[in-house]
Amino acid sequence: MLRDCGIPDDEPKDRLSLPEVRAALPSWNNEAAREYVQIGRTGIHHMLKSTVVRIVEFSARHTWLMTIVGAALMVAAATYDVARFSITTDVEALISQSLPWHQRQLAFSDAFPQKGISAVIRAPTSENAALATDALVPELSKSSDLLRSVVRPDSGEFFERDGLLFESVADVEKSIGGLTKAQPLISGLAGDPTLRGVMKALSFAAQGVQGGQIKLDDLAWPLSLAEKTLGDVLSDRHATFSWQELTQGSAQRAAQLRHFLEIDPVLNFSALQPGAGATARIRQTAADLHLGARFGAAVDLTGPVPMNDDQFSVIQQSAVRDTLTAVIGVLIVLWLALRSWKIIAAVFFGLMVGLSVTAALGLFMVGAFNLISIAFFVLFVGLGVDFGIQFSVRYRSERHKQPGLHAALRSAARKVAAPLSLAAAATAVGFLSFIPTSYRGLSELGLIAGTGMVIAFLCSITLVPAMLALLNPPGEPASVGFVRLAAVDNYLQRHRVAVIALTVGVVLAGLPLLMHLPFDFNPINLQNPAAPSVMTYRELQRNPETSGNDAEILVPSLDQANDTAKRLAAIPEVSRVLTISGLIPADQDRKIATIGAASKDLTAALNVSRQPAPTDQDVIAAIRDTAAALSKVAGSAAGPGPESARRVSDLLVKLTQSDTAVRSKAEAAVIPPLIYDLDGLRKSLDPQEITLKTLPASLVGTWLLPDGRARVEVLPKGDPTETSVLRKFATAVLAAEPSATGPAISYFESGQTVTGAFVEAGILALASIAVLLFIALRRVTDVLLTLIPLLLAGAVTLEVCVIAGLALNFANIIALPLLLGVGVAFKIYYIMAWRAGHTGLLQSALTRAIVFSAMTNAVAFGSMWASTYPGMSSMGKLMVLALVCTMAFAVLFQPVLMGHPRELGAGSPIPEHLQAAAE
Repeated sequence: MLRDCGIPDDEPKDRLSLPEVRAALPSWNNEAAREYVQIGRTGIHHMLKSTVVRIVEFSARHTWLMTIVGAALMVAAATYDVARFSITTDVEALISQSLPWHQRQLAFSDAFPQKGISAVIRAPTSENAALATDALVPELSKSSDLLRSVVRPDSGEFFERDGLLFESVADVEKSIGGLTKAQPLISGLAGDPTLRGVMKALSFAAQGVQGGQIKLDDLAWPLSLAEKTLGDVLSDRHATFSWQELTQGSAQRAAQLRHFLEIDPVLNFSALQPGAGATARIRQTAADLHLGARFGAAVDLTGPVPMNDDQFSVIQQSAVRDTLTAVIGVLIVLWLALRSWKIIAAVFFGLMVGLSVTAALGLFMVGAFNLISIAFFVLFVGLGVDFGIQFSVRYRSERHKQPGLHAALRSAARKVAAPLSLAAAATAVGFLSFIPTSYRGLSELGLIAGTGMVIAFLCSITLVPAMLALLNPPGEPASVGFVRLAAVDNYLQRHRVAVIALTVGVVLAGLPLLMHLPFDFNPINLQNPAAPSVMTYRELQRNPETSGNDAEILVPSLDQANDTAKRLAAIPEVSRVLTISGLIPADQDRKIATIGAASKDLTAALNVSRQPAPTDQDVIAAIRDTAAALSKVAGSAAGPGPESARRVSDLLVKLTQSDTAVRSKAEAAVIPPLIYDLDGLRKSLDPQEITLKTLPASLVGTWLLPDGRARVEVLPKGDPTETSVLRKFATAVLAAEPSATGPAISYFESGQTVTGAFVEAGILALASIAVLLFIALRRVTDVLLTLIPLLLAGAVTLEVCVIAGLALNFANIIALPLLLGVGVAFKIYYIMAWRAGHTGLLQSALTRAIVFSAMTNAVAFGSMWASTYPGMSSMGKLMVLALVCTMAFAVLFQPVLMGHPRELGAGSPIPEHLQAAAE
């Protein structure tokens, strides 16, 4: 064919000179001919073509050698992967520790180390919660091999003795006054702390009603408590009774029904779940003590260690499942795209070798994957297969034109060399541009993914052609492409100006939405809400004082801490500011005097002689007497008191008719909390003045350091689970006290760091890609034609996020580099085809390759969408959205934006045979 143009057939097709082109096509002017020659003969294009063609030809000639080498690499890399695979469990390391706010956080953590595990002991009554805690602490303290320390921050001997001093003067006077009036009752219960004694106390109350000292309705509350306990006993349910609730006169608050333990665990960082041993020991100890059966108590664990362990467990399971799902989905899409199991086997072989080698290199370079870089597995399956699909679809197209396999491989290599190499380079550069950022999670992902793109490209031009030559798939009977889209192609080109104007107008009109793009910087929202540690944390979050979303300030002295607290308390976004000075109660003299005035009489009532233990018959007799007394005072009167009295009387009669075990169960529900409360009352009658010196050392250590430095805790106003509340709170506190740290500040600052890192890396990536494209394309307009659709796709992706209420977070924000990677590759394929003079791009084999490549990506990323780990799920969701937008702008908008191919002469497009020579 070249001879028809005056060019000998034996002339190497990649060495067409300027005179030869002018001689072949005299209608072209010098500038047009020079440009045409530059398209095919620039140093980069010439080098890429010749290099890629030689590599493909070598691989096709040495099929067994390449296959064996590839298989050996895969086995060796996979063995290394299995032996060295690990996920770093140090969440703090995800962000550079050189940042000022991170240094403040580390300094504060060094001064006041976080214990790691918070155990929350809950029970139906305050007494049972305390009894369960009392039983658990000494047993846990024996496990020094896994638990360094076990601290009770809200209970213990100090609070039992001096707890009343933390109440207001009015509450202390009310409590002591009530106890003074109840001396006869207290004396009776202290002398006979058995079920018999309790029945006598209830009979005594009934006699008070009969004598007119009290009204029966005044007994409605205690009778209702007795009714519930007796009903549970007789129905064989777990029964409890609270004497504190009885004297309080109302249901107890949630805070009264729980106690906390702060536990410092020994962590095993070589395991995926470093705290698993410690948490298992705590749970086993609680089970061995039968806290549920004895006290109805439950021990829930939360804090950084259990939450991170739960998170890593879910991520590991999700990563394996998502990768397998992605692989299966990719195989299905490959079948739809390639229609030949032999071609699919070639592409899949290259994909698996590339995946295992990239994983091995990643582990070698970074040591361990992190919460972000672990997504590389799904990323590689989605992105890495693109190069294999592009080569294979081009091979199918050439195999239709050329019956010989080697000729088709050589022709496919010549035609895909430049676009495939440029796309791989641009994608790799886009990812590698994230290395310099302060977000280590993103930085390591960029390093691994960037390296992976180079490996995927090399596999597509070595292992894929080698396997194709080895398997020798049959020829293609028909052309490859979307012929049915010709009408759409023509329509879009005919209305090119309108399509461009409408698209750009819609995107620009939506830009104001980006001002409302939310970023959720609370990492808790990325964790599995069904995980027990997260459920416990969420429950505590509802109370600002236990939410953990506070700000902390480390100051040189206690005086300065108090001054800082006064200043910060005036901030509207602050609900409360605490220092150790707040633990020193006011008006202690009055409270101690009030307690002291009643102490002698109450002590005497508490220390009466104990009666001999009753027999079961004694208990039955006491229960019968009480039932008869209640029935008598209730009579036939109406009202809550009489009705409760009659119901309790009936239940007591049933209790006498039951066996001994049932009465023992009733005694177990009522007597242990009674004994606990009587002991607590004895201790509380001799309070000591609370000063900094008398506070427990474990408590002081959480607020004050030996060198005098003090801690200030600032609590937010409003719902601490709301991101907007935390953002306003953190901003206000930092404005008033720039040295602040703590969870709320760290969450906010880390969000600022991550978004800043993505802006920085995005600009760097775009600049790097633009430079690379300019070197390769040599035209600013062609670079813009490549990048403008990419930028528009990015803008639309973020606009849709705002409309759909999809917030960016630490995990899903990596969809943005995906958009750069996939988007620039797709657009390079089109710009190179357009520069080569191709028309009808929508119906071409190129679009087929891009569509099915996008489908493989969608399947891979869609598998993440279904993850039970919210961070991974949001990542997959945003990736699919970014992919859809990117593909839409690549397939539907970029060909329209480019228009008809640039003509190189006066109405003379590039002839097909010379186009092939240049390509």
